[in-house]
Amino acid sequence: MTRPIVDLTDPDRFVRQEHHAMLAWLRENDPVHWHETGQDGAGFWALTGYEDISQVYLDHTGFSSESGPMLGGSFRSEKDPSAGLMMVATDLPRHRMIRQQLHWAFSQDMLRKVAEQVTRLVTAALERALADGGCDFSTDVATELPAGAVMAITGVSYQDAHELIGMTRRMIGFRDPHFGDPAEDERLVLAMTQADIFEFFAEVLRARRKNPGPDLVSRLLKAEMNGRAWTEDEILYNCMNIAVGGNETSSYTACSGLEALIGHPGQYAELRQEPRLLDSAVNEILRWSSTNLYVRRGALRDVEIGGRMIRSGDVVTLWNASANRDAKQFTDPETFDLARTPNRHLSYGAGLHRCIGAMLAQTELSVLFRALADLPVTAALSGPVQRLRSNFINGTVSLPVTFHGLGGTGGRSR
Repeated sequence: MTRPIVDLTDPDRFVRQEHHAMLAWLRENDPVHWHETGQDGAGFWALTGYEDISQVYLDHTGFSSESGPMLGGSFRSEKDPSAGLMMVATDLPRHRMIRQQLHWAFSQDMLRKVAEQVTRLVTAALERALADGGCDFSTDVATELPAGAVMAITGVSYQDAHELIGMTRRMIGFRDPHFGDPAEDERLVLAMTQADIFEFFAEVLRARRKNPGPDLVSRLLKAEMNGRAWTEDEILYNCMNIAVGGNETSSYTACSGLEALIGHPGQYAELRQEPRLLDSAVNEILRWSSTNLYVRRGALRDVEIGGRMIRSGDVVTLWNASANRDAKQFTDPETFDLARTPNRHLSYGAGLHRCIGAMLAQTELSVLFRALADLPVTAALSGPVQRLRSNFINGTVSLPVTFHGLGGTGGRSR
């Protein structure tokens, strides 16, 4: 394999889908790679092998999450301001205490409510798309997954749920021209977007103080940690954590999944014919899409990994997108196989910080792909796919599709 120019900080390389070649070369030739410059000017380690990445995920005393999940932190600063407050940016023992309080939002009872809400929204969205003969799947259908989850978990309206999704899209897509001006100062864009999300949840807080309900915000207002009530900052940060983590990953994974099915018509047909494939299909879509491309960790002590010495204080990035294509873990990893078993993908991470919303995402995606498989028509691309300008989230900002009858009759594209 010819060595590509490796730059894991350039979002345009990811828009062009060049990251697969970069990560494949690193995985084969330099799996514990020192990347000279990062988005904040400093170098960082890039781990690309499944076993090495798993080792760091499971080493909770050797690596910290308190620098935030992405390079540069939430404000492109060395110290993430949410450290110790927000679950995703908190280490033991506090992480476990926060996680326990948030677990209610992902209980079996809540999963049933989410499934019911998402089913209603997805069914209506697909009916509209069929009536029109096509749609932009990214904005017209995929966003109904997080909308249903937000409505069920927080008790907000459909309109408010989509308003929140718009904010989280701007936060994750701060470098994408679809969501703002890339020439603007990144720190300012992120700060302003976070302030908008905080104000959204602050309004929900004020409403729930007056009229509590069976929702997460009402529960957090009554919650205690170490014998004291949660502060407003703790509530706001963790509501934002759940919103950003859930809104972007499920909808973008849905887009990647449909695009993969369209690109692999044999697999698409098999899913339609074999309902029993749904569970393994969702896991293969998660592996294939690897929506959360990487996460960041900070070394707390000197650790040797893959023959390289990582020093205390070094920044380490764990490339899920590479681990999920590692031939040492997956047979024929470049093959999209809906029947793949076992499928121990790392799309949710691993260990203590494994995504708390994993079963929620499985529920949302299962509802969607069951509904797509049950349609009397199949989807086909009707225009160019536009990808999110990000090296952190593998997203699709536009996925225009049309629908074709099984007898060969084409729908009209939108």
